[in-house]
Amino acid sequence: PLKILTFLQKPLINNQIRDKEVRVIDKQGENLGVLSLTEALGKAKEQNLDLIQVTRKIQPSICKIGDYGKYLYSLQKKERKVKSKKIGELKGIRLRFNISLHDLQIRAKTAEKFIQEGKKVRIEMVLRGREKALGEFARKKVEQFLEILKAKLPIKVEKELKREARGFTMIVSRDTKKE
Repeated sequence: PLKILTFLQKPLINNQIRDKEVRVIDKQGENLGVLSLTEALGKAKEQNLDLIQVTRKIQPSICKIGDYGKYLYSLQKKERKVKSKKIGELKGIRLRFNISLHDLQIRAKTAEKFIQEGKKVRIEMVLRGREKALGEFARKKVEQFLEILKAKLPIKVEKELKREARGFTMIVSRDTKKE
């Protein structure tokens, strides 16, 4: 059983297609031109394949001759690839107000690994309760973290350190100019 595509609608096939004329592309990717629906269905049946409506947005709609199952599988593969890229672009590192130097070094090592993979890193300094009044001390901790990180590899600040409701945030990435 094939998983239903999330962001794409399932394409129409064979007798589900309602257009009178369609632009047909064969299995090898060659354009066969605009054919009537019955001609296109006939060509697909000759090859024991399906007529798959690729796009409905233009007139005449574009249909492809091919195996429906394989076509759905390729769409799912593309979707997974797109999803994986979106998720991996920004990673987060959370620091606490009273974090020790050793813990800062461990977090810097993790951030270094993310940056070497080509990802951006969001550094968050979370402040709770009375800690919010000591913003300057928290800012120094984040700067200390950045110094540890800069000693390991060249970084560039994408988004400056900014005060927010729960503390401070900033975004850093690899500096390709210094390499």
